[in-house]
Amino acid sequence: MNDSSWGAPPQAGYWGPSDQGPGQAAAPAGPAYDAHSAQQTRPLPIVPDVPEHGGAQDDGQGAARLSGPLFRDEPFRDDTYRGETPSAQPYAAVPQNPEPMPDAQQPAQPQPQPQKKSAGRDLSSAIGVGVGLGVVIIASLFFVKAVFVGVIAIAVVVGLWELTTRLQERKGIKAPLVPLAIGGAAMVVAGYVRGAEGAWIAMALTALAVLVWRMTEPPEGYLRDVTAGLFAAFYVPFLATFVAMMLMADDGPWRVLTFLLLTVVSDTGAYAVGWRFGRTKLAPRISPGKTREGLLGAVGFAMVAGALCMQFLIDDGSWWQGLLLGLAVAASATLGDLGESMIKRDLGIKDMGTLLPGHGGIMDRLDSLLPTAPVVWLLLVVFVGSG
Repeated sequence: MNDSSWGAPPQAGYWGPSDQGPGQAAAPAGPAYDAHSAQQTRPLPIVPDVPEHGGAQDDGQGAARLSGPLFRDEPFRDDTYRGETPSAQPYAAVPQNPEPMPDAQQPAQPQPQPQKKSAGRDLSSAIGVGVGLGVVIIASLFFVKAVFVGVIAIAVVVGLWELTTRLQERKGIKAPLVPLAIGGAAMVVAGYVRGAEGAWIAMALTALAVLVWRMTEPPEGYLRDVTAGLFAAFYVPFLATFVAMMLMADDGPWRVLTFLLLTVVSDTGAYAVGWRFGRTKLAPRISPGKTREGLLGAVGFAMVAGALCMQFLIDDGSWWQGLLLGLAVAASATLGDLGESMIKRDLGIKDMGTLLPGHGGIMDRLDSLLPTAPVVWLLLVVFVGSG
């Protein structure tokens, strides 16, 4: 039997039923062929190989390229020439990045678990630093009052350095640090020695020193720089002077301890309740992390602590006075925290410094203490006198 099968079409370059020329080969047997028709078979023309690109254009050798709906311009796939079975769809219709079909035997991927709330800071470092500062403060407060006054002065100088440095870095404001640091330390000492009168005198002299010190530089930005300097003098050392004035009383260490405890308890209550139950934002444009539930926690914790402190730590104090004192401390501490948050948001920073791991800088710990100091000093004078 020859290579041709029944009904198979002739291939390119085929001159007849055999390779010996037309009319010389016997016709295949079968009802579709006879000898007469085989001898009358006309030779087929040679069809050129299909080029890589179709079309009716001349290839430069006189042969016309095929074009039309059966010959697309897209290139043929290599498997056409390898004898492989082509795809059922045209090559141009095959998507380049088809999505994988789901595997029925593939196990279902576990759903991601919701993340737990984060405290936002390194609690271990924050607690360690807080305990260390507490030991230093308590030791200096009850053993040598002058040492505690020195601790306040050091905190004031470092806070002024952080504040003026951030102002210059972020806003280009050059508040004079040297007169602020000297005047701030003198303000604290004058408040401890001479009370409110000494504090006001030192404040006035510090403001005058800031105005004069800035005159040694070019006048551009003078008003801006001295305004920032006066703000820094009032915000940090003058408010801190009220802590030294509390210390002047006979039960001064207990008054200062009450002030510190109420402020810390207020912050702790706000943090604990707000982190656990906080849903409604208190001031989202200033401090998105603070909630109204946290404020209620600060008020509740501070009022309970105030009642205990006034009843057992302050001479001639009463528990109901402690309730009012705790309420006032919660309000002033929250406002102080929001005030510094406003400053930091304006400066575009998260913390004023990095001196205290887990806390930030000194100013990040003084934010609620500074505005609370005059409130506690005034209420204690009203409730039990100046001592």
